[in-house]
Amino acid sequence: MGRIEIPHRNGLPPCYPFCRKNEARENRAVNRREVITLLGGTAAAWPLAARAQQGERMRRLAVLGGGSDRDIADPRSQPNSAAFLEALQQLGWTDGRNLRIDYRWPAGDADAARKYAAELVALAPDVILAVSVTSLVPLLQATRTVPIVFVAVSDPVAAGFVDSLARPGGNATGFMVFDYDFSAKWPELLKEIVPGVTRAAVLRDSAISTGIGQFAVIQSVSRSVGMDVSPVNLPDAGEIEPALATFARRGNSGLIVTASSLSLVHRELIVALAARHQLPAVYWERVFVAAGGLISYGPDRVDQFRQAAGYVDRILRGEKPADLPVQAPTKYELVINMKTAKAQGIDVPATLLARADEVIE
Repeated sequence: MGRIEIPHRNGLPPCYPFCRKNEARENRAVNRREVITLLGGTAAAWPLAARAQQGERMRRLAVLGGGSDRDIADPRSQPNSAAFLEALQQLGWTDGRNLRIDYRWPAGDADAARKYAAELVALAPDVILAVSVTSLVPLLQATRTVPIVFVAVSDPVAAGFVDSLARPGGNATGFMVFDYDFSAKWPELLKEIVPGVTRAAVLRDSAISTGIGQFAVIQSVSRSVGMDVSPVNLPDAGEIEPALATFARRGNSGLIVTASSLSLVHRELIVALAARHQLPAVYWERVFVAAGGLISYGPDRVDQFRQAAGYVDRILRGEKPADLPVQAPTKYELVINMKTAKAQGIDVPATLLARADEVIE
């Protein structure tokens, strides 16, 4: 018997309604599978991202500065702190994301430094950054367990902060501001820029061992360049002015400002007094010259803060300060302020200008 053809109404197959329903069900099933697959993949990705953020433990860094809180925004501290924070970020640490940073600024006040050191240690930080010896001393008195990275510290072995440069041995390590031999450069530079200088006041903080040590080196070199030196201690702003005024009354006088937190705190006064009494002055850091001082020679502190971030990173990742060697500066900078030189009638030798890393016009 032949196949019976059932005519299609309107050209549609006889199973049309049922075929369309089956097709629709199949399409809905396919769409559901696609959606489930898509959502499943997204759902798998979301927890991973969430876990990455939630699993990143917030670490704590404390910073005990050497200057005042206004130093955060001044020309000296901006490059230092910016370099430090930038280096930390390059190493994977961002303030407010996976790192909390607590700051204290004792402004060279010993009592405030002890108070702030105790406050920071009580916060139980993972690591502390100590800026200068006046910050490091109270921190080591407050803790011998919390890791400390220091910058701008002279002779940490002689001071008893570490056992040796190669193997610090305790809870502190970091970066020396310079060795004492470096201080010999200052009387040589003063004599080179003003050959007629025969005597110099040496502004120092006698309350710290580095102030005494720097003066001893300066004194040993000054005779070889034909210069007598006299120490002027840095007790407070009220005593700096009469001491320098008395010294400047005799001619052929100059000034050498040694490294200390107190000299930084009083830098604007010191630079102003040197200008008032026409004292050619050599400083230990660029910030003095940027403020109107004549000439400076000292370590590149921006580079040291950058390196300090590397030590903070290594400690946060599990290394011990006792195993990280104390490092000496690798970069020094010579800065000259030509405007100040002209105001004091100083003709800067061309050989000195050629050696300068920066000349401020």
